[in-house]
Amino acid sequence: MSEPDRRREHHRPLLSADVEALAAAASGGEPYARLELAHATAAALVDAGRGDGGPDTSRLVGLAETVGLDTLSELWRDAPADSLPGALWALYLLRTWTERQGEAVARLYRAGRAYAPVDEVIAGVADDADPAAVRALAEAVLTGAYRGDFDVALERAASFFRVIAAGRRELAPGPNAADGGVIEADRADRNERCADALHRAAAAWRDGTLH
Repeated sequence: MSEPDRRREHHRPLLSADVEALAAAASGGEPYARLELAHATAAALVDAGRGDGGPDTSRLVGLAETVGLDTLSELWRDAPADSLPGALWALYLLRTWTERQGEAVARLYRAGRAYAPVDEVIAGVADDADPAAVRALAEAVLTGAYRGDFDVALERAASFFRVIAAGRRELAPGPNAADGGVIEADRADRNERCADALHRAAAAWRDGTLH
């Protein structure tokens, strides 16, 4: 078999029905096997996206729409947040979130940007920070993960989540608003934890230890 043929064979199982089949296998497997599959699938996707013979970047960026976000969740849900599959999951989740709830995401971002000025610069959202701008950021981050500097893409996403966390706290209902303030505070904490995990993943990528 020629080298191009081997490369195509290596990349073929990474998209569409084959990813769905891997997710189905993961759902019925033991936890350790699911974790191994999560790491292997994430590594194969990144290798395919960053290699010369891989699929078009747009196909990888749009993978959640092709196979469904639930399918990717089935593959990667058990992986640590600061691992390669955990980081990829956060990037796909961010893109889907901005596509489905762009108005809400933009509102949170605008509310938080004044409280996280350094992170705002790193995230690189356009000044108007409207729904189109936050969608463009998520698209650029996921594209950059496959075709740019992977660690830079993760750092941009981490900064975005930190600004969002600040926005949640700024817009959270007051202490007398039943459970609303508690819910938003919890979501802000989760955004912060996601940002911290992405930052650690970026450092691990630079060190060559992210897997």
